[in-house]
Amino acid sequence: MRGMVGIPRGLALLAFFVSASPARVGAEPANALPGVCRVINLEFTPGGLPARPQPGLPPDDFKRPAIPPQIVAWIETPSGDYVQTIYITQQTGRYGMGNRPGRYDFNIGPGWPYGRRTTTFPVWAHKHGVPFQQVEFQSGGDQKESNLSHELTKSSRELYYCRPLLKSEFQPDGTSCASTVYTDKGLFSSNPSIYPPRSDLNPVNGTDSPSVQMYKSLNPFDAVSQATPRIGELASVSWPMSPTLTVGDYVLFMEVSLEQDFNDQFNIVRGGSPTLQYYGEYGVPYRGQPSVIYRVPFTVSEAETVATTDTYIGYGDETGQTGKINAPDPTMITEGVPNTGAGRLLLTSKDGRMFRLRVDARSEQDTTAPRAPGDMVITDAQASSATLTFVAPGDDDLAGTVTGYEVHYMVGDAALTDANFDAAGELPFTGDVVAAGTPQILTVKNLLPETEYTVAVRAFDNCHNTSRVTAATFTTPPRPVGSVDACFVATAAYGSVLANDVEMLRRFRDMLLRKSVLGELAVEAYYTFGPPVAGVVGESDLLRETARDVLTPVVSWARGLRW
Repeated sequence: MRGMVGIPRGLALLAFFVSASPARVGAEPANALPGVCRVINLEFTPGGLPARPQPGLPPDDFKRPAIPPQIVAWIETPSGDYVQTIYITQQTGRYGMGNRPGRYDFNIGPGWPYGRRTTTFPVWAHKHGVPFQQVEFQSGGDQKESNLSHELTKSSRELYYCRPLLKSEFQPDGTSCASTVYTDKGLFSSNPSIYPPRSDLNPVNGTDSPSVQMYKSLNPFDAVSQATPRIGELASVSWPMSPTLTVGDYVLFMEVSLEQDFNDQFNIVRGGSPTLQYYGEYGVPYRGQPSVIYRVPFTVSEAETVATTDTYIGYGDETGQTGKINAPDPTMITEGVPNTGAGRLLLTSKDGRMFRLRVDARSEQDTTAPRAPGDMVITDAQASSATLTFVAPGDDDLAGTVTGYEVHYMVGDAALTDANFDAAGELPFTGDVVAAGTPQILTVKNLLPETEYTVAVRAFDNCHNTSRVTAATFTTPPRPVGSVDACFVATAAYGSVLANDVEMLRRFRDMLLRKSVLGELAVEAYYTFGPPVAGVVGESDLLRETARDVLTPVVSWARGLRW
């Protein structure tokens, strides 16, 4: 199927599987023995930048959230042939951070939705060999990639990213959006890309481009994407070896990227903000030290083998234009300081050995799938979120602890079963996995009020044997009376606080209305009655269209003013 992107779907997937195959042919496959699952287990402790107060504010008034690293791991042969990607954090592997609309040097902030971060994993991206095409905004002319605001008619509701925030709005909880947001999901252009598009979308016909329908099918790395590990906690990642992986010697590479990781060479001035009309106050510069790379040779055999490293081997291209690994250089990359530069993976001790990255290749006799999660109970339902609880199953039926959970959803009282689970929308599982037989908590965010949802959960083990599906249906309550962001009705009508027309109304408010007594009274009345009205407008396409019709002449008049 060729569609509008120029690269056939089958060709892209074929390129992935060809590049993922080991160079040697005819040797014994790693998983050749019946019932045996050979597993590569990675252990590492990610560093990162902890949450911290904004200068001039009380110490407990945090404004900058913690920033965890982004990580990818892949296997090569000793001669340097790429074999397969086995782990990637979901910001890049699932949510398309490396290939989404907008210029690469846009500012950053909690949940920031735009800007293709082509400097995230330059070594990996130039190595994997899978062809993609660049995702760009649907319209806007020659300067469209420099614009944070886009037509509502081309912007669908955003379930993962948030609206860009002012620096004064930053909060330590970067997972909670300040308001409902509509974003342009883009379309494939004629330009090539070495990063996958996001794969979490269910496109909205008539709003999203036809390209969005293809994003998921063209992203082979979603299968190995996982949530970003917690800063300072030992992480363990298991990958069941491909049946085509032969017994022998291999090399594990891990590339680690961290935004805002500044030092003397890669500082806030060198990686500073682009000059943009209207939007300079949103977000902060992010381009600090480039990615760092760790390397561990290991062996796949009948016996368990363990290999480690306690140092990095180099750093990636700061521009993202090449896949070159630059040699270690303490004048460029900070060394000897935990959480930053070469210390983005922290030193960890296990079995009397210090390491930053540990690779354990072993065999597991595992043909038993986890039992289905216990019946789900809705323990708390809010207008935009819900907490569900179920009894955790075991790794092997009722024994052991599962590796993780897949969470999917459908809107309405729909039957979500094993048969249609993979076709449903995806939700992240962000909790801690608990032992079998104990209550497992699942939190679902970014929901609509007064809406019926069906949520289903499936457990998986180290060998990626999967359980049967357990599902529950619930309805969110009405939106509570409360505050909504400034320019309430306009933002609800246009879908984004950054919409060009909303910006014009904000300037009209600040520069004219607030300079007179009557104008100030009008603003205060708007702030009193605006929030509940916006709550209704924002959830109704008809009311949003009506509100835009009402605001259009005001916007046109404001555009003609000179102040």
